[in-house]
Amino acid sequence: MKKATIIVLFFLLATLTAFITNIDPERQWSQFRGHRSSGFLDDAGLPESWDLNTNENVLWNIEVPGLGLSSPVIWEDKLFITTAVSDSDNDGLKAGIYGSIDPVEDESEHEWKVYCIDKHSGKTIWEQAAHRGVPEQKRHPKSSHANCSVATDGNYVVAFFGSEGLYCYDMDGNLVWEKDFGVLKSTFFRVETAEWEFASSPVIYDGRLIVQCDVMENSFLAVYDLKSGKELWIKERDEYPGWCTPNIYTDNGKVRIAVNGYKHRGGYDFETGEEVWKMSGGGDIQIPTPLVGKELIYFNSAHGPKSPIMAIKKNATGDLTLNEGETSNTYVQWSTPRGGSYMQTMLLYEGLLYNLGWNGRLTCYDAASGERLYEEKLGRASSFTASPVASDGRIYVVDDEGTVYRIKSGKKFEVLSRQKLDDICMVTPAITDGAIFFRTQGRLMAFGKE
Repeated sequence: MKKATIIVLFFLLATLTAFITNIDPERQWSQFRGHRSSGFLDDAGLPESWDLNTNENVLWNIEVPGLGLSSPVIWEDKLFITTAVSDSDNDGLKAGIYGSIDPVEDESEHEWKVYCIDKHSGKTIWEQAAHRGVPEQKRHPKSSHANCSVATDGNYVVAFFGSEGLYCYDMDGNLVWEKDFGVLKSTFFRVETAEWEFASSPVIYDGRLIVQCDVMENSFLAVYDLKSGKELWIKERDEYPGWCTPNIYTDNGKVRIAVNGYKHRGGYDFETGEEVWKMSGGGDIQIPTPLVGKELIYFNSAHGPKSPIMAIKKNATGDLTLNEGETSNTYVQWSTPRGGSYMQTMLLYEGLLYNLGWNGRLTCYDAASGERLYEEKLGRASSFTASPVASDGRIYVVDDEGTVYRIKSGKKFEVLSRQKLDDICMVTPAITDGAIFFRTQGRLMAFGKE
């Protein structure tokens, strides 16, 4: 074979290999609610239905030890979840809407674990025990000791267990670095004995790790070098305890960090940590993650007397706090004083904004104007905790009793199907090419076209 031919073949092989191994990060479900917490993945080819009794379109269905509310996170063929395992913590999760703020009394020893699972077969690739001991904080009956979803960029996997530490692994499960922040008091700010556990998931962007810790004492936002764990900056926050995950947006080429809050909702410069804008007001226990659109950032919250939804312009600067009776100002495109959700992150999909309430009331807004298009109640279940996700014109909502509602995306409300998971489900699903994954109280399930 001539040398020139060999060179050409080598070049073609190298080009093909690069093409094959090229990974589009936007098609990876790389953190809580997927890429940038968007909550959707189109062109996924999900099945129209499934049946656990006949195994129709059930790719696999495995048991998960312990208790955890972290959502599945996926990079290529690997799926990651966390859990906290204890022989004594047998109370499980308590579904429903109830007013009790008392935590679960359990002082048994727990083991905090990270699982890497083959997304095609459900078989465990590796597992790591990050920490062992008695939990520093108690949990709410609708909470667990492993609430935070991991974050990954395909090179590293970061798991956050609140007071039990922050852990960075490589994709083969080797511990790269870890951090101990001490006790992070994730309590109800009005009743400090109401310990509910930590729940803000880490976020990875451009080789750096973002952590938001709104707790009873010494709240902060920080950025670390992903490879080494070195602190790049940290900013104190005057904020009540919250459970929201931050998000990333850009304004004229500058990268910002959006954080939800009650006293201190706002935007920070990604490079320096300097505050760009802030505002106060809304629900006084902040949980939903901010959503990023083309020109707007969307926030919601709903605890206490107020439950607003707000659309903030990306070029916002300064103090954006609305005056009494106002629904917009220079940088607040629109807002509605009532209608936000307590637990769920909204869904921004195909120009529409969907908000799911704790009681299953689904409200659809025009994302640009804030016009309410419909408001409908889903099913008869008393409570919904998981956030909605979407794919190929279909919205997936699961109630606490494990019923999955497939809803047609659009300005008119239409439920296409209802499917049973046969277990308590409070975890936001994950989507990848060809499959959707649901985590229930004791199991992890994958549904796809066989």
